[in-house]
Amino acid sequence: MIPVTLVVIAKAPVAGQAKTRLAASVGEQAAANIAAATLLDTLDAVDATPVESTVVALTGDLDQAASSRQIRSRLNDLHLVEQRGDDFSARLANAIADAAATAGPRPVLLIASDTPQVTADLLADCAHALLETDVVFGLARDGGWWVLGVTDPTMAECLNSIPTSRSDTGIATLEALRDKGLAVTLVAELSDVDTVDDVQIVRAECAPDSRFVHAITAAGL
Repeated sequence: MIPVTLVVIAKAPVAGQAKTRLAASVGEQAAANIAAATLLDTLDAVDATPVESTVVALTGDLDQAASSRQIRSRLNDLHLVEQRGDDFSARLANAIADAAATAGPRPVLLIASDTPQVTADLLADCAHALLETDVVFGLARDGGWWVLGVTDPTMAECLNSIPTSRSDTGIATLEALRDKGLAVTLVAELSDVDTVDDVQIVRAECAPDSRFVHAITAAGL
């Protein structure tokens, strides 16, 4: 097992609250179903990744979520912590700190649940890379980022000062990490699912029998 803790930061896929930009095109329930599929596909990849520990930092009401029963079943085998922080930047930094506090003092690799094309092999490569550097970082094609690994949780504290969901969030985060004198290893760039324009890009990188592909097909995409 790779001596790394893998943490997924996730939001319960509740209609009207999940994937709101996508919902503008496909409707709130379809967007929630797609969000649930991305989360479940991500958890499949995470579960198959040979790391020492896995944590999910969750926010939202699972009782109201799409695919609630399936998500609860998958979470039963994982460490679960509640997201905390006044904004998403703080929640990201706190998720890394809380994962380390929950699972023990080892490097932490954080991903979101917006990249259903992620595979266990890719996550394992990121975890191995983290053992050889200070930071592992993967940019997203929309200007954000999809993975951040740190050898010490304090390295992620710079996230608190960086606004999220902007076209320069990824580059700003990379610069902040390097400004701290940290060695950063860049990994594969991925597209995440935020809008209807992202769907076909991500679909091309997913297995044809994935939950994500089934969900977007059911939504007529």
